Amino acid sequence: MKSVFADSHYWIAAVRPRDPWAEAAKRAREKLGKALLVTTDEVLVEFLAALSRGGPALRKAAVKMVRAILANPNVTVVPQARDGFLKGLSLYESREDKEYNLTDCISMNVMKCQSISEVLTNDHHFEQEGFVVLIRRDRR
Repeated sequence: MKSVFADSHYWIAAVRPRDPWAEAAKRAREKLGKALLVTTDEVLVEFLAALSRGGPALRKAAVKMVRAILANPNVTVVPQARDGFLKGLSLYESREDKEYNLTDCISMNVMKCQSISEVLTNDHHFEQEGFVVLIRRDRR
């Protein structure tokens, strides 16, 4: 089964009501068909942080989503580890001309390690590293 990385942009679009990327994210996921999603603890931390100011209902939905992700056999969550942090820090350090955040760097390293080329995100930083970004708005 094909593996695809799921970035926080995807999880946010999937859970936030009226998210401007929700339809594009849904279409991208449906287009994949059967695929194993891979994400990281760091991505889930970023997801929860992004929704932390959304009020009690959104916070509750975010926690419910993370618990569902962790329990889903079709989603692999790579746990946080010191080695992953340090490798992410090295990539971050080596890309001083970019605006990658540390979570992106850790995600990119996981993708490289697992030979994953596609990512459910709208973040162009992944394209800058040669990955295929799957969430795009229709250009009309």
